[in-house]
Amino acid sequence: MSELSQLSPQPLWDIFAKICSIPHPSYHEEQLAEHILSWAKEKGLYTDRDAVGNILLRKAATPGMENRKTVVLQAHLDMVPQKNNDTAHDFTKDPIQPYVDGEWVKARGTTLGADNGIGMSSALAVLADDRVEHGPLEVLLTMTEEAGMEGAFGLQPGWLKADIMINTDSEEEGEIYMGCAGGIDCITTLPISREAIPADYEIFKLTIKGLKGGHSGCDIHVGLGNANKLLGRFLVINAAQLDARLIALSGGTLRNAIPREAFATFAVPKQHAATLKTLASEYLATLQNELSAVEKNLTVLVESVTADKQALTTTSRDTFINLLNATPNGVIRNSDAVKGVVETSLNLGIVNLHDDNAEIICLIRSLIDSGKDYVVTILESLGKLAGAHVEAKGSYPGWQPDANSPVMHLVRETYQKLFNKTPNIMVIHAGLECGLFKKPYPDMDMVSIGPTITGPHSPDERVHIESVGHYWTLLTALLKATPVK
Repeated sequence: MSELSQLSPQPLWDIFAKICSIPHPSYHEEQLAEHILSWAKEKGLYTDRDAVGNILLRKAATPGMENRKTVVLQAHLDMVPQKNNDTAHDFTKDPIQPYVDGEWVKARGTTLGADNGIGMSSALAVLADDRVEHGPLEVLLTMTEEAGMEGAFGLQPGWLKADIMINTDSEEEGEIYMGCAGGIDCITTLPISREAIPADYEIFKLTIKGLKGGHSGCDIHVGLGNANKLLGRFLVINAAQLDARLIALSGGTLRNAIPREAFATFAVPKQHAATLKTLASEYLATLQNELSAVEKNLTVLVESVTADKQALTTTSRDTFINLLNATPNGVIRNSDAVKGVVETSLNLGIVNLHDDNAEIICLIRSLIDSGKDYVVTILESLGKLAGAHVEAKGSYPGWQPDANSPVMHLVRETYQKLFNKTPNIMVIHAGLECGLFKKPYPDMDMVSIGPTITGPHSPDERVHIESVGHYWTLLTALLKATPVK
């Protein structure tokens, strides 16, 4: 933690170090929420919580700025819990361990939580630092954004007084976001049957690991390997040849993170054991040839194991692995309206074999509702062919860009003055809460900014130190420049 206290701006980094010390994965934000409320009350700030647990803090305007428009700084309380397989870490109990590595802050073997901990820290640092000049100010911290935007869904009209919202959940310094994708979860459930493993079969576990993983929106277009898809492909190619009897399969842990690891346990006749190892080695070589530009540490492992479960029947096995292999993943369509941005995509985030069914969970994203609907129909059609049940749920809207947004123009002009360069006006292929906030607050003017964060939703997550300084400079200048109401 002492390393971060040497960084600038110090109030922001000190608060971030404290946030890292308090576990706060999705659905486990309460300890952090209570800490922030206690901290705010000690400072004499207005505090409130709504029915879903969102936090609202208020600070009076700097003397002489009482007539400015009210601004709400917004961040989410939770972080994505992802760790390397060889890292012993309980996200509900253990602190994140940040450290400085050259120009970056990283975490030891886990996600860092810069998404959205840096944005949250910046909002709290504004409240803590009386040198920052601002008009009437609110800070909104929402619950469980990463696992379904539950806080944003529960936000009620009339609670906020702000005219302007600055969302702090963007991840590229020098870019101003004025729109984002909406999303929907799609869960495919396939009934399966099991039977006893034949005699003289040997049991193996095949592991695909070492993939980078990443954000299922921001990173979906860069060609990263999806462990679930790679495992399904191996089984489709080789299961019949090996007479493999599939016992267990799992991959991925979050629908909004590109899966880094996947595991299959199956039995093969003893005479096929050597063939299995040869096929796994050949498959690794194939994947290395295809993915070497983006996946430097990809590994395919085969090890002998034991298992006490029955195996899928060959009919269930074939239906399941064909369904897994056929389920689309990645970019479906690029946007015509916003050049260089993905319009519609899906991430095959989680797959699990249970006792009597197999479950595949995808997160679909699109800038347009019809794009989401189209991909749902693809998955429903596959489900019908396979005899599976498909359920789409948790739909949330995108944030429609407004080219005439006054706050967007203010951010662009302020950035130009500060850094003598023009920022990019962007639409992000990820889910920001702004789209949901527009329902209870349709007239609120919104923009999203943030520092440079790479590898979010993966243990490779890191935040660029200098960009945090630039972001803070921009944020505080914007608050000072807020127009008169």
